[in-house]
Order: sequence, then structure tokens, then C-alpha cells
Amino acid sequence: MNEQSTGNGARPMIVCRDVHKWFDDFHVLRGIDLTVDTGEVVVIFGPSGSGKSTFIRTINRLEEHHKGEIIVDGIELSHDIRNIEAIRREVGMVFQQFNLFPHLTALQNITLGPIWVRRWPKQEAESVARELLERVGIPEQADKFPAQLSGGQQQRVAIARALAMQPKIMLFDEPTSALDPEMIKEVLDVMEELADSGMTMLVVTHEMGFARAAADRLVFFDEGLIVETGTPQEIFSNPKEERTKLFLSQILQH
Repeated sequence: MNEQSTGNGARPMIVCRDVHKWFDDFHVLRGIDLTVDTGEVVVIFGPSGSGKSTFIRTINRLEEHHKGEIIVDGIELSHDIRNIEAIRREVGMVFQQFNLFPHLTALQNITLGPIWVRRWPKQEAESVARELLERVGIPEQADKFPAQLSGGQQQRVAIARALAMQPKIMLFDEPTSALDPEMIKEVLDVMEELADSGMTMLVVTHEMGFARAAADRLVFFDEGLIVETGTPQEIFSNPKEERTKLFLSQILQH
């Protein structure tokens, strides 16, 4: 399969060539070729156990790939810790679980990285954190602890925390799957705004409404392979592969 890209002339931000990964004898990624251009929003979807989350976690080396190449913003992901650190500085990540520090307020959770990693003065970090809380729609929650916030609010703090490091790329690993249904929209709205702002985004999600509204391209994973890729219009209106059709029919029934 050729490397999958939009071909719109933008500079590639993520290039994956023939990426493989094994968990012991289980071949979880079986030759992934994917290029994500600067400013592109790519949604990865597919059944549980298809390798989606593992793949997205290889981009910033939370999971190590065993074969193939991953190049992020021109830097190849290798065993060199300097390369890994350089890539992690450019990549923000939001997980299913919010992973906030329970003993820190929302504001403190967001300022931690900029103060310790970016070496920003506390006042500057707090000013940026307040702007980001405004951006994600919860400026009034700055001084609350995670336990005082709803799941949707915690996930928006987590997004603000990732953005505070001024990443070039945002990775989302099923960011709404742990949320109650009424909180999903508030998080997806923030993600849509982020997509509209030109952020390069790679999103693993089952939220097809978000995929339709915000994605430039959809990538269907199954059994460790990319089965099909296309625009939302192509995938929703005229999927080519039977496996894609079957999966979409199952998740779009309701």
C-alpha cells in the first residue's frame, strides 16, 4: 500500500512507513503506512483491539514500534532519548482517562509543564493557563481541584494542559469514551474549535459526528492494518471495502 496522504502539498508533520509492533506473539500493528500533513485533522476509527490506540501511542513513544519508520516534524523516532524528548516537546496528548494530578488545582495542572519543562516564569504560565481555560470554556474553574469538576470539565482541563506546552501536534486517544453522554459534546466542541484553528490532529474516536464535521480524512483500522482511508464524504457515502461498510453499519444504526 502506498503511503496514505492527502497530497495537498502541505509539509508532512507525521510520516509512518511500514510500522510494525508485537506484544509477545501478538502482531498488533502489521505494516502501517500513514502520512499526516501539517494542519490536517485525521480521525482513526475501527473495532476494539484493531491497534488504533497502540498506533497513536507509538507517535510519541509511549509504545515502542519494532519495525519501520516514524518521523515526526522531521525527527526520526529512534532509541536516542534526545530524539524522543524533542518529539515529545512537539506533541500534546489527551487520553481516555484525564490523568490530572488530584492534589493540584486546574490552573496548577496546566502550569506545571510550562514552568518545569519550558522554564516559563510562574506569572507567564498562569496567564497562558487562564487564556486556555477561557478557550476551553471553563475559566471559572481555575482554582478547583479535579474531584470538584465533572468528567467533561476534567477532560477540558487535560486539553488545556496539553495545549499549554504549545505543541505542533495533538494526539487524542478516545478522549470521550470515559464520559457520560451529556458531557461528550462539550469536549468535542473544544476539539472542533482546535481543528478549525489549524492544529495538526490525530484522533482515535468512535464519535462519527465529530469525524464528519472536523476531519479532513478518516482512516479505518482493523486487525492491525489500515483497511481504507478517505474523506468523510467518501467513507460515509461510498466506502469501498466490505469491512468498512459492515463496521459503519453497526455504529451508525442508532
